Amino acid sequence: MADVNRLNPGEFIGADPTAVRRRIEAMERLLEGLFTLPGTNRKFGLDVILDLIPVGGSVIAAAMGSYLAWEARNLGMPKSTIVRMAGNIGFDALLGAIPWVGAIPDFFFRSNTRNLKMIKKHLDRHHPGTVTLEG
Repeated sequence: MADVNRLNPGEFIGADPTAVRRRIEAMERLLEGLFTLPGTNRKFGLDVILDLIPVGGSVIAAAMGSYLAWEARNLGMPKSTIVRMAGNIGFDALLGAIPWVGAIPDFFFRSNTRNLKMIKKHLDRHHPGTVTLEG
């Protein structure tokens, strides 16, 4: 994944597949991989942190995760894939709705990472020029 901090902000603007890839990767990093759990190599992001806020945090995390599904719709991805993405978001929201305890399963079920993989698969197949090397 590209280092979001070193990119030109103008590279995130636009409807072209390359800009979409950068935006969805940045959103997934914000929600799933912003911090590293001390003493481990396990990453977590705002999705887990928001789940510590009873009910409202889960709703906010689901809304932010829905952004990936919205971008998938704009890319013209099949409705069946978007429904699967919505299912991931809904399941994640249900897990996170359990006050305090919901953050634990959400730490392991990464709906946004799953949804990012689906979008990347579509982009790699239909827009091969957007492929980036990850190192």
